[in-house]
Amino acid sequence: MALKTVPTTAFPDQKPGTSGLRKKVPVFRQPNYVENFVQATFDTLPDRAGQTLVIGGDGRFLNREVVQVAIKIAAANGFGRLLVGRGGLLSTPAASCVIRKYGAIGGIVLSASHNPGGPDGDFGIKFNAKNGGPAPESVTAAIFERAKGITQYRILDVPDLDLDRIGETTLGDTVVAVIDPVADYAALMAELIDFDAIRRLFAGGFRMRFDAMSAVTGPYAKAILEGELGAAPGTVVNAEPKEDFGGHHPDPNPVHAKELFDLLHGPDAPDFGAASDGDGDRNMIVAPHLFVTPSDSLAILAAHAQRAPGYAAGLAGLARSMPTSRAADRVAKKLGIQAYETPTGWKFFGNLLDAGLITLCGEESAGTGSNHVREKDGLWAVLLWLNILAATGERADALVRAHWAEFGRDYYTRHDYEEVESAATEALMQSLRDRLADLPGQAFAGLTVASADDFRYVDPVDGSVTERQGIRIAFAEDARVVYRLSGTGTQGATLRVYLERYDRDRHDRDPAEVLSPVVAAARAIADIAGHTGRAEPSVVT
Repeated sequence: MALKTVPTTAFPDQKPGTSGLRKKVPVFRQPNYVENFVQATFDTLPDRAGQTLVIGGDGRFLNREVVQVAIKIAAANGFGRLLVGRGGLLSTPAASCVIRKYGAIGGIVLSASHNPGGPDGDFGIKFNAKNGGPAPESVTAAIFERAKGITQYRILDVPDLDLDRIGETTLGDTVVAVIDPVADYAALMAELIDFDAIRRLFAGGFRMRFDAMSAVTGPYAKAILEGELGAAPGTVVNAEPKEDFGGHHPDPNPVHAKELFDLLHGPDAPDFGAASDGDGDRNMIVAPHLFVTPSDSLAILAAHAQRAPGYAAGLAGLARSMPTSRAADRVAKKLGIQAYETPTGWKFFGNLLDAGLITLCGEESAGTGSNHVREKDGLWAVLLWLNILAATGERADALVRAHWAEFGRDYYTRHDYEEVESAATEALMQSLRDRLADLPGQAFAGLTVASADDFRYVDPVDGSVTERQGIRIAFAEDARVVYRLSGTGTQGATLRVYLERYDRDRHDRDPAEVLSPVVAAARAIADIAGHTGRAEPSVVT
């Protein structure tokens, strides 16, 4: 066993984004590309000697190879113990769970979340801190600075480890423990959720379909839903994680999980439908003949969370990302708790969670979570939904309509313009910023602008300021448009346009009809077609 110090040349493009370093697979396959970034990450942890580190990922193409590299570099850098998911697998929320449970210094999480996989797909590496959440900007900035100046990395020259056998191996002074990727997560869920109530629900004939999208949540859903809770065999479909996600886009929405969506809208719809994404942190909820928007899902979970054992004491507070609809705010007001509006990115919830200011949080892009981990958690959200259905005895669609009757309905949709030239989207956003002061009072498509700003967030915990987090346009008619550039893609730029309109009394209208004036106003205000050359969005969710 030899420790090698390998000379290397820095890559200029290793700046982590909102969710770590994401690039196309061929970029990561460049010689020393992975090694440089992993070593740069470890170099920002001066107290790493003897510490525990968690390693795992979503099983996409390149996952196993990079897990092996990370193990060998970690052992060469003095970590005392490595916890590695069997097969190199750990869902993102499970990685957070393991980091927190075993007091690790952090974790290397390999994922590009909901992005496509395969040899020509996407890959990602991120570092999660000791609280289990994504590294804050101060850490990712330090990683980038180190990556820009790196000249060598350290690695053990040893054969690859057997990742498919649970047990311990010693590499020098480092113990490598291959662990069951599901066990610790399942134990945590049993503490939070009333498993007995859900068992009775399934025993009574409740039918469900869970689409794991050939991604990492498959083994978790099979073990918990079918194994622990007694759901019928076959409840979980596409349960085997595949390197290319079976050729599908593992993003749980009505477009990419269309088979599930159609089933729940068909003549023999089961009682409940759900899906999760590539790394297990997102979720889609579908009631019989009714799609539940992520914004509504967060609000409904908040309204009923106390029905689950883990939240019986009530909620300390609630947070949503700025583009998420205001439905959750209405629930917070009734509960008498604080509602926080944060920039997009789960790390912004981390400070609020660590300070005990909030218990539940979520964002419109299918992410929902609580203080049990520091990541969004797709399967947890599904289990909490099942707990609520078991406790209320209501059908899922009836529960949603009862919520609208009490709080009103926030009609909501998102238009994505994908892989647009970056210069075009930047010009669009700058044009909006230049006109913010002039927009109030102007009318577009029958709607009158009441206010317009560029969202600026002041963290209530540490006072840090985050600028330019999205253009908000509010209309006098209780409608809203948000424009934002996404940081999760790997090619070009994605313009996301979020559209919502509140109706207190009419809840069963066609969302497309309700939002039509808002769509028209949004396109006119930003001149989307003029800037991007796109007459229509790439995806509507």
